[in-house]
Parts: sequence; structure tokens; C-alpha cells
Amino acid sequence: MNPPEHLAADPSARPRYDAAALTDFASQLLTAAGLAPDMAGCVADTLVQGDLLGHDTHGLALLGGYVKELESGSMRKAGAPTVLSDKPAAVLWDGQRLPGPWLVHQALDLLTPRARELGTASLVIRRSHHIACLAVYMLRALQDNLLLVLACSDANAASVAPFGGTQAVFTPNPLALGFPLSAGGVMVDISASITTNGMSNRKHQAGERYAHEWLLDAQGRPSADPAVLFTQPPGTLLPTGGTSHGHKGYGMALLVEALTGGLAGHGRADPREGWGATVHLTAYDLDAFGGKAEFLRQMDHIAQQCRSNVPVDPMRPVRLPGERGLARRAEQLAHGVELHPSIANALKDAQARYGLKLDDARR
Repeated sequence: MNPPEHLAADPSARPRYDAAALTDFASQLLTAAGLAPDMAGCVADTLVQGDLLGHDTHGLALLGGYVKELESGSMRKAGAPTVLSDKPAAVLWDGQRLPGPWLVHQALDLLTPRARELGTASLVIRRSHHIACLAVYMLRALQDNLLLVLACSDANAASVAPFGGTQAVFTPNPLALGFPLSAGGVMVDISASITTNGMSNRKHQAGERYAHEWLLDAQGRPSADPAVLFTQPPGTLLPTGGTSHGHKGYGMALLVEALTGGLAGHGRADPREGWGATVHLTAYDLDAFGGKAEFLRQMDHIAQQCRSNVPVDPMRPVRLPGERGLARRAEQLAHGVELHPSIANALKDAQARYGLKLDDARR
């Protein structure tokens, strides 16, 4: 398995930051922008956890944007979701455009005891704000011995065309899956597109190209240049599977749309409100089916078959999804968090407005 794209660059020259101090900085900045303190702490921790796992386009890279959304009023600063439907194993919320990370953690707090009682429970959120890194929430699956499925779409934007088309219909529509093993666990965080908007924006701003043709220009020609997304008319991200097998990513995008906008009864058929998310969560209690012991016996066996598989490149042994992220998280908690250089630059204006210094969190 090749290293994830967001880990490919050599970070050796980057400064290190204390994770707790980073969380405190982010929380103070969000609170200064008006977010309720309990929400600010939850959002800040979620963003830093994203960087700890190595997802550096969906960690503190989002903080500046979140602050601007609070300042403009596009992200609600306080309140609670509205319960639109509440059946024992199926719940629908209107998130009232409250911070996505806080809403997702609130949803997991509700779902976990219901899954313990009922075996499985689902919750869908319409009108959430952006929910950051999906992999972070999979940590709770490992912690609480759950099988957790999380899907997300944003009906307010579109950058991915259906396979064979040239006009954007979908967002990258991520889908995440988490479950424990006897030692560690599996955390899958994938999307219906080959790459993401966050990475494309970063590369475009840096004047960089992808190593492969992962986009289409507006005329449907494959391209490695993220600048095609910013032309008029704009190009699109290719679905997972690319130009030859993109029907697979297209199918996945439709699955996520059905799980989110379809079940929520709110999505692309409705007026746009601004950067946000529609979210689906389902939690499964391992003891409600074949039992936790048998679940672990089966999944430990598969994990061992994967890890012991003869690799194509002996220098790149087969890993389980999330394995490198968990290792990186442990290393960075002990020795400090490496932030992508663009993050500090993106936060300069917010730091100046509120009198806070990211450098105070440096080790």
C-alpha cells in the first residue's frame, strides 16, 4: 500500500507543536470568534486529532475557514439540533448549521447506548456545518467496541461529475468505517473521488500538479493540473476508478447521496445555504450479532492475512487502513505535531484579529 498522498511530502523541516497546546489555541480562537466554549473545545480537539492522524488537509487547515464562517454567521455559534424524527433505532436531526464536529460527537453520544440496547442504531443530520476529518470519529469505534459507518455529502457544492459526464453533481462524498481488533483496529476513510477539494485547493495555491491525471477539464480531457477546477466553466474531480473504472466511484457517490440526502429528505433538490454537510451514522454493537469474541476472531484472522501478505515492494509491507495513522498519532502525541507550512500562513489574519499566537504552541 503506497503512502497516502497527504503524507508523501518530506516533513523533516517542519516545526513541532504540542498537541494539547494546539487544541487550546484552536479552542481560544474559535471562542474569540463567538463559538460557545463547549463547542469550541470539541471542534478544536477534532481538528487537532485530524493532524495527529496525518490528515493535514482536514485538521487545523480548516480552522481559518471555520473562524470566517463564525464571523459571517454562516456557522451557528450556540444552540442544539432540532429532532425531526426519533424512533428507537432511527433518528433524524436538523443540525441548524451548528459546528459539524460537535454535532457528530453529540450523535455518537446518542447512538452508542441505543446500539448497545437495540443492536444497531442510525442517525442522519441535515443542515450540519462541515464535519472535518471522518477518520477521527473512527477512534470512537475502537474505543467503544463498535462497528461504525459514517457517510457525508455537501449539497451546497459540487466538484465531481458522474462517470462519463463533464458537469459536477457530487462532492467527494466520503465514507468511513471503523472497528476494533484485538490489538488496534481498522479505520477506513475514503471518498467517491480520486482526490479531494482540500488537496486540490492546496496544490493550486502552491502552483503544483498531481502526479497523475486525476481531474477532467471542462471539455472532459484528463488533466493533472488542479487549475482546471478554477476555470469557467470549471473542470471536475474524477470519481474513484478514474477514466476506465470510474463507474465504481460513481456508484459509491450515489450510495452516499442515498444514505445522506435521501434519508434526510434534504439535499441537492433544495436551495443552497453555504458550506455544510448532510451526515449519516450507523453504529453496530458487536455483541448483538455473532458476539464480540467471534467478531475479533474473524477480523483478526483477516488482518493477519493482510499484514503477512507478500508485498509487491519489500520496502512497503501491506498495512491495514488506519494503521499508519494510529502510529503517527502515537508518535506525534509523544514528540509533537508537524503542521503543514500552509496552515500557519492561513491563520495569520485570524491570529492578528484576536491577539493569539500559534507559535505559543511550539515545542
